[in-house]
Amino acid sequence: MEKQKVMERENNKWGVSSSSNGGEDNDLVRDMMEVIETVGSYTGYRRTQRKECLNLARRLKLLVPLLEEIKESVKLVSSEDLNCLVNLKEALHGAMKLLKKCSCGSKICLALESDAVMGRFHAVYDKLNQAMDAIPYDEFGISVEVKEQVELMHMQLKRAKRRTDTQDIELAMDIMVVFSRKDDRTVDSAILERLANKLELLTIPDLKAETVAVRQLSIEKDVQNAESIWQIANLLGKLKQIAGVHEAIEFDGPISSKSLHRSRSLLIPHEFLCPITLEIMVDPVTVATGQTYERESIQRWLNSNHRTCPKTGQTLDHFSLAPNFAIRNLILQWCEENNFELPKNDACVGCAGSNAELIEKITCLVQNLFCTELDVKREAIAKIRMLSKENPDNRILIGNIGAIPPLIHLLSYQDSAVQEQTVTALLNLSIDEENKRIIAREGAIPAIIEILRNGTEEARENSAAALFSLSMLDENKVLVGALNGIPPLVNLLQNGTIRGRKDAATALFNLSLNQTNKFRAIKAGIVPPLLRLLEDKNLGMIDEALSILLLLASHPEGRNEIGRLAFIRTLVEIIRSGTPKNKECATSVLLELGLNNSSFILAALQYGVYEHLVDIARCGTNRAQRKANSLLQHMSKCEHIP
Repeated sequence: MEKQKVMERENNKWGVSSSSNGGEDNDLVRDMMEVIETVGSYTGYRRTQRKECLNLARRLKLLVPLLEEIKESVKLVSSEDLNCLVNLKEALHGAMKLLKKCSCGSKICLALESDAVMGRFHAVYDKLNQAMDAIPYDEFGISVEVKEQVELMHMQLKRAKRRTDTQDIELAMDIMVVFSRKDDRTVDSAILERLANKLELLTIPDLKAETVAVRQLSIEKDVQNAESIWQIANLLGKLKQIAGVHEAIEFDGPISSKSLHRSRSLLIPHEFLCPITLEIMVDPVTVATGQTYERESIQRWLNSNHRTCPKTGQTLDHFSLAPNFAIRNLILQWCEENNFELPKNDACVGCAGSNAELIEKITCLVQNLFCTELDVKREAIAKIRMLSKENPDNRILIGNIGAIPPLIHLLSYQDSAVQEQTVTALLNLSIDEENKRIIAREGAIPAIIEILRNGTEEARENSAAALFSLSMLDENKVLVGALNGIPPLVNLLQNGTIRGRKDAATALFNLSLNQTNKFRAIKAGIVPPLLRLLEDKNLGMIDEALSILLLLASHPEGRNEIGRLAFIRTLVEIIRSGTPKNKECATSVLLELGLNNSSFILAALQYGVYEHLVDIARCGTNRAQRKANSLLQHMSKCEHIP
């Protein structure tokens, strides 16, 4: 009924049946053209939506020639045609309302609700597209040129609807940090300056305009609740303070008692504040990126399915939280010196004393590393080794206190026992991600490689394990390869104890994930000892050897080295009688070889591999079934296979 009344009203506006010839103005079309003209006058779009606003305003201008031709049309206008124009007018008014909000609305609110605003843009695109789809171009006598221009706009709107713009993560995070504050302490000025920059709230005129927009929010209640309005006003107050403007914003209604006059508070050192809450940390913990947070706040962040470091935006390799005893003790010391009462945290009550004792103990051990007496030095290394073996918190603490550089210096000490204990201590410490970087950065890798070449049996084994641990980082893979660490690992793989061979195999597998290191390993002679590991079932290293061979098979030189008939026969034997995991690995290697050279497939068929592959495809592990089926399909495509 409401739509019918609108139609009747617009029909009266349209006037007589032949619009322009009768000298009557087309009010409906003129209204739409005025909307487009008004949109063109909007300026100062908020940065968070500026690109979208400018694109939409530009596209709306493409409709002007269409409206002009409709206005000049001498054809009769039916009620159906008029309905199409009414729909287009409604869509244009929706676009104008949205663009006005983005031009005159609160910048803080628009940033806070960026996803919802983008949803409104998409709704406008849909309405415009639907309205233009229904326009009877032939009925209005629209020219081909104008139709093509409108069709271009149509396509642009559809493309814009499909596109999803990347959210400004830093802006969203800064707003979240400020909004999470529950007290009156000063917010980190660096965050406020970033926000002022991104929101373009740097000048007094900008801040005054934002004040008007925020007051309007309280009248319109254009955000979800009063608390959100107060948070926006609170942030604006902080931005005013850093700009030297101290005017308070007061509201009518339920939040009129709130104002932005903030009391000055004790200036807490920036490094003692949690980056999320900006409150002094009671239980500081370190995440995988090395950043420190209050345990409760970062745990809440992780529990909300975030998998990144809030401060750096980096993806976290793991989600364990390691207590940062060093920063906690500095906080306690500062609180005591400044007569500042640290908020109570039950989880930390009683822990400060024991942590202080541990820190004092490790500090003393680090000092003893520099002692000239050999026995004192040995004892300090041995104790650090045991402490770093016991739990991850100790590894972080030992690294933070500075034990790594003197330990690295002792790798070259002319005493086999010192070398052995030191490389093992560094192996334990390297389990921590940040320690890996410190160990490599401080120049430990050449000394570890030297011990791998010439150290005692246990020292060589632990050196191989240390290289494996360090090479978990890609930059260290390159470094170990470039420093010629692969040949002594191959030597240990060939001549070491069972434990030594296993350590060498894991290190070589990790290093061979790098393409250049594959060639280095092949050149160092890795293939013969790997083939011997396949033949000696007593060593129990078939899976390890096959895993490395699979990596090498992707390299042309590797295929040349391992693609001998004797190896293919061994491979087929493993596929026939190995463990399920053995079969899976062997099938994967044969597939990699066969995809690059059909002669390997022919050789395997001669040794009777086909029926074994059929059996694996039926009842092997899931991965083995996939590989076996791929291999069988490849065999069926080979021209020379009967």
